[in-house]
Amino acid sequence: MDDRLKQLLILGREHYERREYTLAEPALRQVLEQNDRYADVYNMLAVILHDRGDFLGAEGYFERAVELNPNYTEALLNLAVTYNDIGKYDAARLVYARIRSTDGQPGVLDPYARGKIANMHADVAQAYLDAGCRAEAVAELKRAVALCPSFADLHVRLGNLYRDTGNLALARESYEAARNANPKYAPARVLLGVTLLSLGQPDQAIGEWREALAIDPENKSAKLYLRMVEEQRNARARAASVPPPKQTPDALEAARASDIDFSDAVAQAAPLGISKKAGEGGG
Repeated sequence: MDDRLKQLLILGREHYERREYTLAEPALRQVLEQNDRYADVYNMLAVILHDRGDFLGAEGYFERAVELNPNYTEALLNLAVTYNDIGKYDAARLVYARIRSTDGQPGVLDPYARGKIANMHADVAQAYLDAGCRAEAVAELKRAVALCPSFADLHVRLGNLYRDTGNLALARESYEAARNANPKYAPARVLLGVTLLSLGQPDQAIGEWREALAIDPENKSAKLYLRMVEEQRNARARAASVPPPKQTPDALEAARASDIDFSDAVAQAAPLGISKKAGEGGG
């Protein structure tokens, strides 16, 4: 390598590391004009293009980087992410499988790799959800949290999917996992509180909301839910403390008449209700 090429390469890499992409790009392109065998230069230029929103251009450069160095893990990951960005989900899966097969381990051990792949799974989950494929979205998010169990936001997203399908038990587990992964992540505590309330555990729900407010005193959702539950409790307490009105003979007679009228109304309405439900169930 001559001195001119070496200086250009050093300069391009330094600007790239500082995210000075407008300065890095000309130097890196000059390197390729003199020698097009540097896989990392293709990868850096692809990252610059991707950052600019030119996903198709980035795709070609990442593919060239991987062609030059088939074991270039970072470029493979970047290529998988780019495929995902342009909707080539099957191609992204193949690249992901390729990373795992060349890793030599049962799973991807590098934290950088795990994080990128987990986010890719989350993006694919959102694509499935947008297409109405909820089961597939759940499967993708489960893969994401398996790769990065410390990512509280991924647990929350999985919990939201379970909640939306009515599976409150699994939603609770996911929100608890999010809280345990990051006890300072207030949104996980707020959503866990809502789920606990739905499961008939208001005291635990209140505890989670109070913890959320200790973390984030301005959390509007936690404030709202706490006020709602406390107002309901206060209303019940006030109702319980008021003595029942004295029952006069006339009042008792009116109450009996009211009961008879109410029972008659139910008796008359019930056949209609039953007929309607049967029609709905039987089509």
